[in-house]
Formats: sequence, C-alpha cells, structure tokens
Amino acid sequence: MDLILYDEELQQVQKCINQLHVDARSKIVFVVDKNGQQIAAAGDIGDIDPTSLASLTAGNVAATDGLAKLIGEKEFSILFHEGERDNVHISIVANRVILVIIFDERSSLGLVRLRVKKASIELTKIFETIMEKAQRESSSGLEAAFAEITDDDIDNLFG
Repeated sequence: MDLILYDEELQQVQKCINQLHVDARSKIVFVVDKNGQQIAAAGDIGDIDPTSLASLTAGNVAATDGLAKLIGEKEFSILFHEGERDNVHISIVANRVILVIIFDERSSLGLVRLRVKKASIELTKIFETIMEKAQRESSSGLEAAFAEITDDDIDNLFG
C-alpha cells in the first residue's frame, strides 16, 4: 500500500524530527520512504542533494536487507556508517520508513542512538495512524463502489 501523508501527520513528523535534530545535536535528519522518496527533513541540507540522499539511502537499506536474508537474519534495523568528518545513522521505523541522521563530532553515536530510540516510538505511532487512516479510506471507498450494485445487476452479470 502506498503511503499517503496528510498535512496533519506531515506536521507531526516534521515536529518530531525537528526535535530529534536538536536533541541529537545532528547536522541533518531525514525521513525517507522505502521507495526512496523524501518525506521530511530537518537541519542544514545546503550542500546535500536530498533526492540523491533519499534514493541512495533506500538502496542501501534494500541491499542490506538482501545481505541480512542471505545470512539468515530477518533484517538489520540499524545501519551505521562512520566517516572522517561525518557519520550516518540509518534506522527502519514502523517497517515503513527510513530515519537518517547525519552527525559530526558535536554529537556521539550513543547520544544519537538514545534520541533515535525515543523519536522512533513517536514516529511509529504517527505512521501507524497514517496506515489505519489509509485502510479505513480504502475499505470505505471499496464499499462505496459496490454500494450501487444491486442484486439484479449481479444476476444480469452472471445470468
């Protein structure tokens, strides 16, 4: 099922990652769907191409999922890349989206992991609400489509 974000939920996601950005002392926080589409971002994105970051992150997660299955794991829910200046922490939230935190020496992996854990709980609740809303709307749309069909229509169709 495709992810449909309404303004209310998008604002909740944005508020959560803005807080995570501050609490984790990160440079950038991104939320990306598993198809590689950026959902929300916080921080100084200035020098980074957000489209490339989103798609490469989704590709990284997909490749890592393949690696996990190859060795008998269900998934690796957290990925960490350490660079000379910057580090990237990637985690799967609500089995639907990818949370990306880019941080430097102003923060630490321990602080980022602690803050991500808290934010993940909040984001999971938001995305569960989104999925419930989408399911209600798709099922009520289906019911509405079949509501106009009468028994005579069915008899004529299969007559």
